[in-house]
Amino acid sequence: MNDHSADPIGIALAEDIGTGDITSEAFISADLNALGRIVARDRAVVAGAETAAEVFRRVDARLHVEIVHGDGTSLSGGETILEIRGAARSILTAERVALNFLQRLSGIATLTRQFVDGAGKAKAQILDTRKTTPGLRSLEKAAVVAGGGANHRFGLYDMVLIKDNHLVAAPGFSGLTAAIGRVRSAHPDIRVEVEADRLEQVRTFLEIDGIDVILLDNMNPAEMREAVALGRKKGVKFEASGGVTLKNIRQIAATGVDYVSVGALTHSAPAVDLSLELTHVAS
Repeated sequence: MNDHSADPIGIALAEDIGTGDITSEAFISADLNALGRIVARDRAVVAGAETAAEVFRRVDARLHVEIVHGDGTSLSGGETILEIRGAARSILTAERVALNFLQRLSGIATLTRQFVDGAGKAKAQILDTRKTTPGLRSLEKAAVVAGGGANHRFGLYDMVLIKDNHLVAAPGFSGLTAAIGRVRSAHPDIRVEVEADRLEQVRTFLEIDGIDVILLDNMNPAEMREAVALGRKKGVKFEASGGVTLKNIRQIAATGVDYVSVGALTHSAPAVDLSLELTHVAS
């Protein structure tokens, strides 16, 4: 179930090229060489540079690809991210898939950096969620890290997150206590987090052993501050989630929570404006 062997680059190239790049094969000589540059038109944080480079290599192993600005680099606009030298036909065949990866992943890194900067000097880490593009989770979570954020759980198998629907299935103090006991017995080292949307729940959860993190779901800043104060002596960490935007991130981070999770990092990040320019053609 947790096999990450799927090949998103291979899938994307097969989807785009199919039986062949008819346009390039018809209009561009196979022996024509070129120099291509991928340029960022806007301010951005780079992510996915190596993925984009690998797209060009997969299309034509003879292409020489240089990463000029790697993941995590802040660009002001106009800079070259990748340079590609070799067969013009191959460069153009790989162009769209490489740009798709790079603009998507750089968009995630750029938005993440905005949230990290928006949190100011507060200790809160900016986390992603599982709201990712199917098949691209590892790449998108790497982009979050490139932007200065951190990864929440990768999937259902590497951390316990007890949400409201789980609480319906195992209701009450005794049901939750028993469920956490089963988790600790089967997975003694795994991290356990439980979701609370009311301070009353926070007080209840603080009385249960085995909880590492309490997720404060859609609470207002005053409630978050009270929750953090309640849990200070218990050593439990707190995560804020729900309704987090660039307008309120500083206020949320200032409540003292340890983490702020933002689904928008991966489900709503705007793509960075990039272009591939063939700046020189040599015989």
